[in-house]
Amino acid sequence: MIKIIYGPKGTGKTKILIDEANAKVASAKGHMIFITNTKRYMYDLHRDIRFIDTSDFMVAGEEALIGFIKGVVAANNDNEYLFIDGAARIAGKELSDMAAFYYVLERLAEQNGLTVYVTCSAAKEDLPEFVAKYI
Repeated sequence: MIKIIYGPKGTGKTKILIDEANAKVASAKGHMIFITNTKRYMYDLHRDIRFIDTSDFMVAGEEALIGFIKGVVAANNDNEYLFIDGAARIAGKELSDMAAFYYVLERLAEQNGLTVYVTCSAAKEDLPEFVAKYI
């Protein structure tokens, strides 16, 4: 299942994502993964959440990002939550050009029993249909 946290830049989407991740720690039975492209929020997350800064791994582009996510998910067989802060920013693409990313992410979530949270910098009315369906 994919859940979208949306809003224009600067509206607190990352804070909402961090709060959501920290709230899930007490009830989570599996691994929790938080992916972003900065170390800025590393200390805001509970220590049981695996924090990954993609800039440490030179992830560039949509295909590299989805491959990286698949690798992280494959590393453990009991992942439960995946939080991605700014997938379009990490991929270096416009949100409207990421239909394939969301298709693969949905299949990955279904096949692995993951709940995936993704932040999107766009107003609700500006979200592409392939993203809006997850609201």
